[in-house]
Amino acid sequence: MPVIETRHLTKTYTSHKKAPGVWGAVKGLFSREIVEVHAVQDISLSIEKGELVGFLGPNGAGKTTTLKMLTGILHPTSGEAQVLGYRPFDRNASMLRRISLVMGNKMQLWWDLPAWDSFIVLKELYEVEDEKFRRRVEFLVEQLQLTDKIHTQVRKLSLGERMKCELVAALLHSPEVIFLDEPTLGLDVVSQKRIREFLLTLQKEDDSTLILTSHYMQDVQELCNRVIVIDQGRLIFEGTLKALARQFGDRRMLRLTFDRAVEVADLADLGEVLENSDAGAVLGIPREKTAQVTAAALKALPVIDVGIEEVSVEEIVRTLFSQSSKTNAS
Repeated sequence: MPVIETRHLTKTYTSHKKAPGVWGAVKGLFSREIVEVHAVQDISLSIEKGELVGFLGPNGAGKTTTLKMLTGILHPTSGEAQVLGYRPFDRNASMLRRISLVMGNKMQLWWDLPAWDSFIVLKELYEVEDEKFRRRVEFLVEQLQLTDKIHTQVRKLSLGERMKCELVAALLHSPEVIFLDEPTLGLDVVSQKRIREFLLTLQKEDDSTLILTSHYMQDVQELCNRVIVIDQGRLIFEGTLKALARQFGDRRMLRLTFDRAVEVADLADLGEVLENSDAGAVLGIPREKTAQVTAAALKALPVIDVGIEEVSVEEIVRTLFSQSSKTNAS
């Protein structure tokens, strides 16, 4: 049985459209146009125990709204959702003790208190036994290298240290399902790397199920064995990163170095010119024509070095969003 399952999950908001100008404001006092915003549209998905799934989409795609419905914060307009066999929006206490939500732009720690004081309060809220609490905190603090930080006032910690303490707070009760909404948002590359390593260790240690949203593709590539991509509230891809690359990564990048400047017109016949300078150029070329285009470039241009690169996952996802936007607009 899947740990998380949704069927035709939909969330629609209503708002009032305001006409421009003073007259529009006056008119709005008596008659306002109601506009429907479809934040999530007909999402059906299934996630098994122990999976680490990336949930991708541009800003406003509906990622956070979906997570809020799966954690019971929002009630769906229509459709069904189940998490650990419960309907999230019933806010069943047994379910809430088995899940956790970490949001990179929201804090649950008390700003003016040491993180340790917040941990003690959360221990009581989740009814964690003393010995289990001691072992759990010891494990989390050691993994995140926070031993000398948890007794410091939260407001005096760096952003990276605060985020690590937020993770400890969210994981004290050993949740089976963990929703991570931009957990590395705004962090430096060292802190991002440390948190990714920690999440991998945690998932193996607890055999927990993790659902991750992130704008940093490095997070997704290092952590996730499957991705779900949504855009404008609709599911547009579900599968492995390899399947995503096979389906949408139908080109390669040809990186050329020249011994003298080359005109853009001379490059355009070979492929899409992505970069061009006096020293070299980068072309986007069809995968199946790699050998043909490379041979033509070596013959026609003053090439002194050549490199062939796969298109990055980030570029593939960007292309996927672009295609989705064009489809929805038409």
